[in-house]
Amino acid sequence: MKEPAVSADPTQVLAFETDCHIFDGCGFPAPGLHSFLFEPLVGHQDDAVYFNKTMLLALLGSIVVIGFFWAAFRKPKVVPGKLQMVAEAGYDFIRRGVVYETIGKKEGEKYVPLIVSLFFFIWMMNLWSIVPLAQFPVTAIISYPLVLALIVYILWVSLTFKRHGFVGAFKNFTGYDKSLGAVLPLSMTIEFFSNLLVRPFTHAVRLFANMFAGHTLLLLFTIASWYLLNGIGIAYAGVSFIMVIVMTAFELFVQALQAYVFVLLACSFIQGALAEHH
Repeated sequence: MKEPAVSADPTQVLAFETDCHIFDGCGFPAPGLHSFLFEPLVGHQDDAVYFNKTMLLALLGSIVVIGFFWAAFRKPKVVPGKLQMVAEAGYDFIRRGVVYETIGKKEGEKYVPLIVSLFFFIWMMNLWSIVPLAQFPVTAIISYPLVLALIVYILWVSLTFKRHGFVGAFKNFTGYDKSLGAVLPLSMTIEFFSNLLVRPFTHAVRLFANMFAGHTLLLLFTIASWYLLNGIGIAYAGVSFIMVIVMTAFELFVQALQAYVFVLLACSFIQGALAEHH
């Protein structure tokens, strides 16, 4: 039986035998970890520094986001054109619907640029999943969500110490409440590890896991559509292809939702750092 082939071509996303179909004596080439690995475009895998497809997509995504807002606002008009109107709508949605609603207008205004940048960068990284030739969500690689979560984590911790001082920050991180009585030490221990260790991890994993799972499902139905395209299997291939379309539409929703959830949680962390401890 034929085994799924992992191509050395760094642009290949769907790593499977192109001549493998049902009833041909070869097994179903299910997607796996090999579907998330790419050969370096520059350098070698064993090198300390190399450049691969996901890094290229992250770089291009940054250029796309910066280029979009630069084109929209380089010559702003009182009566905005279509591009400026779309950019303003997106910016205002995050500013008012996320930052102001969570942190407040007075405290939150200074964090609007960061939160807007995070939202559109993450959204673009997610959108690569359905862009022809790219066909891969950068955030399905855990290192990218981890770095983004680390940025929020450092900001949150530094703001907490700056606003409350060492003692106040300690109370903030541990959920200190003397009314808890005898269970206070246990409660403080749980809150400490939950806030300083678990929170940044779950912040990153939530984004990563959703995009990883979504991309795997898209791969599964896409490969199945091709694999079943033989004999009586053509009827099943049609059903599988319909699922590809359905899952693509669903992924469009999830991609925007996960970017929204990430920045919403980031704002809630910042709000918690700025809030007075009682």
